[in-house]
Amino acid sequence: MRAQQVTGPEVFHGEGPVWHHGWGGLRFVDMLAGDVMTLRADGGLDRKHVGSVAAVVRPRVGGGAVVGVERGFALEEPDGTITTLPELWGTTDVRMNEGGCDPDGRMYCGSMAYDQTPGAAKLFRLDPDRSTSVVLEGVTVSNGLEWSPDGTLAYYDDTPTGEIAVFDYDRGRGLTNRRRFAALPDDGRPDGLTVDADGGVWAAAYGAGLVYGFSPDGRLVERVEVGAANTTACTFGGEALDQLFITTSKENADLDADPLAGCLFVAEVGVRGRPVRPFAG
Repeated sequence: MRAQQVTGPEVFHGEGPVWHHGWGGLRFVDMLAGDVMTLRADGGLDRKHVGSVAAVVRPRVGGGAVVGVERGFALEEPDGTITTLPELWGTTDVRMNEGGCDPDGRMYCGSMAYDQTPGAAKLFRLDPDRSTSVVLEGVTVSNGLEWSPDGTLAYYDDTPTGEIAVFDYDRGRGLTNRRRFAALPDDGRPDGLTVDADGGVWAAAYGAGLVYGFSPDGRLVERVEVGAANTTACTFGGEALDQLFITTSKENADLDADPLAGCLFVAEVGVRGRPVRPFAG
């Protein structure tokens, strides 16, 4: 199966695509430019600058969005106004990277050191009352995070581990009982991931030009070829949530050999996603 190109190579480091009907479609981030991207109906892209880094974006229940920025979170109001919340750390060697919302409306975003120092990162949670907490420590490159359709499992990857982990989840205890869900073939590097309506897990393999699809029990069942090596993340979108959108990156790419790096792609994979879980704050 091969993904089709949607846009030109218009972003440097595309990440974190998310479809929300309340926005009218797809948004993702050009992470290191600090921009949130909106896919227009004509296939073009609109940019909104939110800070030095835009790590991940999710809708808010009352409109607008929550955004992971370089050292914390920012809130977009329905009128487009951006409020940056207090920084979660003061040093400049670590930045936010990727995240998502749990079934109880809390927003998570994980970090990474710019030089990918092992164990230097954490996974943070922003509650609707704007309080924050650390839910994982000792992470290296905190990446994809999404919950099962029934909300009882959370899938997560710390890229250098080469595997997708799964946690049990409930509101009171949070993420518990971490264990391996699946390892990527050929020592692959798991990046962003999403979960379909049947509980299958789809993960981008950074540097491989692939998205892998796994069954709910962790078996590899699908392989989507992407026309750019640095596949970074994926999500289900379209009016019926039956299209898999895939972001890519120019970071560390040979643009002569990889001219489609930075493009957005889409694939028809025969399953549907589920509506994005919004932030309750």
